[in-house]
Amino acid sequence: MLISVLDHIADIDPRNGKAMRKSQSKSGTPPKPDWAVNISDLRQNLNLSQSVFGGRLNSSAMSVSRWERGTQEPSAGSYIDLGNLAGAPVCWYFWGRAGLQTEHLVRVMPKMLEKRFRRTSTVVLQSVIATSGSKIPVAPNLLAIPVLEIVAASHGERAGSAALLHDAPVESMIAAPKDWCPNPPATTCLRVRGNSMAPVICDGYILAVDSSQRDASELNGKVVVAWNRDLGLTVSRLHRYGNTEVLQPENRAYEPIVLNGEHEWKILAKVLWWIGKPC
Repeated sequence: MLISVLDHIADIDPRNGKAMRKSQSKSGTPPKPDWAVNISDLRQNLNLSQSVFGGRLNSSAMSVSRWERGTQEPSAGSYIDLGNLAGAPVCWYFWGRAGLQTEHLVRVMPKMLEKRFRRTSTVVLQSVIATSGSKIPVAPNLLAIPVLEIVAASHGERAGSAALLHDAPVESMIAAPKDWCPNPPATTCLRVRGNSMAPVICDGYILAVDSSQRDASELNGKVVVAWNRDLGLTVSRLHRYGNTEVLQPENRAYEPIVLNGEHEWKILAKVLWWIGKPC
């Protein structure tokens, strides 16, 4: 029953609540894929240029053009961003294209089915706070944040090798308050391996990171995810001492890493927040 409901939702047009338009072929011209037509419809419904639309999705106008022409399909991360931008009920279509399974969506957003025909700019979940003799409904704005199939490791360990977080494979997703994510299209989650950041961040924690914040001059003292060709992704705290930049672990049993040494490092993202059980 649930699958049939979601299939129905995926065919709804965000402009009028009717069935989404399928691609139509002209004589001698191959039809566009349905995903290309639906992306184009979403952009036109929002009345955005390809450049502005792409900016909201952390992509370029050229990428949007390729999507709409059907010559290049969006990555899983871009599909999730499209769903966040579209809101209910069209988000289900784009999240389905990202490969997210129904049980993932329903587990983190159980109340969304109740609002599936309501058009919103963000995904809204209905929460209830129980008090003495009554229940008070609370409706925060929540976003779907992808959890990537990569990890950020402790100092000295090998981890995920992805140099671009946004295009990494997606494992699942979690819901987070909108005000926790200043740049939603650039926000993703990944897991931590190791304890070089303990007791602040422990093995198995999930980090939420913002890949639009990469300027080392503005991240002094902040927890970041850095990338090295040989070691992959590392989570650490960035410190600047004059012209020297150092990745400093919280756990003093691990050695700091000097970024301007012989190994090339690149700051990929600022860590916004993390979740996990206490160490």
